[in-house]
Amino acid sequence: MPLPTRVSQIKDPEVASFFSDEDPEKLFTDLQEIGHGSFGAVYFARNTKTGEVVAIKKMSYSGKSSNEKWQDIVKEVRFLRQVKHKNTIEYKGCYLREHTAWLSMEYCLGSASDIIEVHKKPLQEDEIAAICEDALNGLVYLHSNQRIHRDVKAGNILLTENGTVKLADFGSASFLSPANSFVGTPYWMAPEVILAMDEGQYNGKVDIWSLGITCIELAERKPPLFNMNAMSALYHIAQNDPPSLANSTEWSSAFRSFVETCLAKDPEHRPTAVQLCANEFIRRDRVNSVILDLIERTRRIVRELDNINYRKMRKILMTETFNLNKGDGGEEDPEDGVSDSVSESGDDVFGGKASGSNSIGSQHSIQDSIQSSSNCGSINSLPGPSAEFDSFSRDSRMSSGTSLSSYADGPDNLEDQFKTIRPTSIVTRQAKEHESEMREQVTGYKRMRRLHQKQLQQLETRLKAEMEELRQKLDKEYEQCVQTNAKDLEKLSQKHQQEEDRKQKAALAEEKKLIKSITSRHDSELKAFQQHQKREYKINKEQIKKEVDSTPKKEQDSFIRSRKESLQQQQQQAEQRLLQEQRLFLDTEIRKLKARLLLSKHTQQQDQLREKLHKTQVVKEMEHVMGLRHHEQTQSLEYRHLKQIQNMRSEQMEKQFETELANQGEYNKRAQRDLRKRHGLETKQQPKNLKIKEQSIKKQYHDACKIQMKQFKALQTQVLQNTAREKQKSVAKKMKEEQKRKMAILGEQYRLSSQEMLQSQSIRLSDSQQRECKELHETLKQELELLHAYQSKTRLQLDAQHTREKKDLEEWVSLRRARLEQRIEEDTVRLQSEKSEKIRHLLDSQKTEIESFDAETLSMGFESLTIEKITQTYEGRMLDGPTGNGGSFRYRSNSTSSGSYNSMS
Repeated sequence: MPLPTRVSQIKDPEVASFFSDEDPEKLFTDLQEIGHGSFGAVYFARNTKTGEVVAIKKMSYSGKSSNEKWQDIVKEVRFLRQVKHKNTIEYKGCYLREHTAWLSMEYCLGSASDIIEVHKKPLQEDEIAAICEDALNGLVYLHSNQRIHRDVKAGNILLTENGTVKLADFGSASFLSPANSFVGTPYWMAPEVILAMDEGQYNGKVDIWSLGITCIELAERKPPLFNMNAMSALYHIAQNDPPSLANSTEWSSAFRSFVETCLAKDPEHRPTAVQLCANEFIRRDRVNSVILDLIERTRRIVRELDNINYRKMRKILMTETFNLNKGDGGEEDPEDGVSDSVSESGDDVFGGKASGSNSIGSQHSIQDSIQSSSNCGSINSLPGPSAEFDSFSRDSRMSSGTSLSSYADGPDNLEDQFKTIRPTSIVTRQAKEHESEMREQVTGYKRMRRLHQKQLQQLETRLKAEMEELRQKLDKEYEQCVQTNAKDLEKLSQKHQQEEDRKQKAALAEEKKLIKSITSRHDSELKAFQQHQKREYKINKEQIKKEVDSTPKKEQDSFIRSRKESLQQQQQQAEQRLLQEQRLFLDTEIRKLKARLLLSKHTQQQDQLREKLHKTQVVKEMEHVMGLRHHEQTQSLEYRHLKQIQNMRSEQMEKQFETELANQGEYNKRAQRDLRKRHGLETKQQPKNLKIKEQSIKKQYHDACKIQMKQFKALQTQVLQNTAREKQKSVAKKMKEEQKRKMAILGEQYRLSSQEMLQSQSIRLSDSQQRECKELHETLKQELELLHAYQSKTRLQLDAQHTREKKDLEEWVSLRRARLEQRIEEDTVRLQSEKSEKIRHLLDSQKTEIESFDAETLSMGFESLTIEKITQTYEGRMLDGPTGNGGSFRYRSNSTSSGSYNSMS
């Protein structure tokens, strides 16, 4: 996806709102470079609409890693827009032009690092306290909003003309706290930032550590371990004790305590910015104008340096003009010596060859141990992406409209354009350092660490997604299993309900059929009985008539009537008895049927309950087996993920170690190359020094010769005056020979003196260079051994971490397996309890039904039709079959229900 070159090309409305659509080249004028970093350059500029003086930070996002650069720009602009405090740099606006972002901010005079660079000496305690107080106020604001600066150092603490201290360079800042990125400048990094990728996250207290290192930087002009390679310094910070002030006796106990508190190794024991604001060192009395006075003194020194620079360049222009006018005459400039002396003086005072340098190459060279104290100048920046926007300063290279001719009017012309506390040499040196190998090394190392962290985060994200996908899959499978089992149980319940309904309908039908059958049979019997009675009535009637033939006629009618009535009554009684017997038989059969149906219903209920309990047990066992299988799958994936993460960590660590060793090797070669260059320069300059000394000896020889000639002439005159004329010639000849002999001796002494001087100087230079080479070799060897030792220790720590992670995972897996097995056991116990409860409830319910049935039967007068007697006569064992534990259902009598329960449970 192409990156935008205009605001209208930005698709995201929020990001588009960060930038103005005005043309920055038309909006800003008088651009002059005042700083340099890995991002590009910072310029002094003036807004043509408002006339306001601003600082422009130009950030290019073209070329290699352009998308990453664009994201960094968007991040910094978003951060600056959200930060508004008197002790943080003020955001003015941002503009786009041809793949370059113009970030406009308030203009500051310079940084705390510039001050110690200009003064060539540490700051006073009151000055350090005043700077720290405002810096802490800025940190309190950031930390209260869950922001972390992550690159606090003297170069990022700026000062305004009214004496306000401001935190700058939020390119490394974090929007969230805690964070875990490898960001910052190596020598100022807190241990937890260096170890963040291995041991977890960090919070705003990393800024407190950096502030403590900054205090040492302001007190000693450079941070601790700065004479060490950056790679070795990182390990040293992470694994060794915190640094402290070198000359503690020169500082007050309050300052020493403040630095010690800031540099607590354990973040838990390190105070917050709010707590430090109440520290004795910050709260003690001091002059309110301490920073303004410091700024004014610094500006005076900078003006003096500018005057020297002006005179030097004016001298160069005059010399060039003289040489042009002289033509090809070949004559020496009579003022060359003066020009050289001025140039040398200017270089020394201005911070040129002999001045302190913030480059790693110069700071790490062996010259540190033999040059003047000016070589220990403050380090206002370190090569690396975090060294962006170290401070605002003036560059010797002006904008396109500015040239050497601007010096013609004097340095005050530049002072009228903008105010600064930084000499022009710093920006020139900073621009050179921007292109230095060491900056590229550190930048590449930090880029590699961030890439490793990004790769590890991407792997962890991918593995988490994979684990979540498996978890969702297993959960879905388990839910489907549970739902399927629930549906099966529901179907079983519906099946049982349907069977009960069919059983109930069949029972009703059977009862109706039985009643109908018995009623039909009874009707037939009744009809037959009635026909039989009619026949018997006729027979009895004829017999009665025969019996009454002998009786009088009056008595015959009454006798026949009484006998008929008696016969009818007997028939009615017989019919009633038959009907009662039929009714009793019908009731008995119905009662027997109901008893059988009740027992059949109970048997069905028991079968259904047995089937349901068995199905429930099978379902639970399936769920338990699935749970164990899911546990095994999850465990296998967890072990595989842990192995992948640990393998990536190990690979990244080995690659990091290779890079560190390669960087150390390049650093060693560069240090040796720089030493050889310096030795070559010394050797090259030696003939000039020897010539001067030889000329001095020659001058002494000439003077001795002149004295001897004068003495010889005086002696010759005296001797010849006292010598006869005839002997004067021979005496003069002898004296001439004696003079030649003495002059020869003097010449030999001159030759020996010159030879001895040359030899001693060569031996002295050779010994000094050999000693320096040996010292450098030992120093580099110690650093390499230290790096190897730190790497070995780190490798052991990583192995221990991997072992600990594996052990923790094993413990977690074992705990999860134990919990699963415990849940399975609890489910089994609960299932058995529910099974027993359901069996007990069924048997109790059936017992109640039997007791109710028997009570109703007895109330009907059917003592022989109780369930117990029916079961004894009908079927001694109604239901016999295996239960969940090998028991059986049995009905023997009302008193045997408890036994049935025991057998089921």
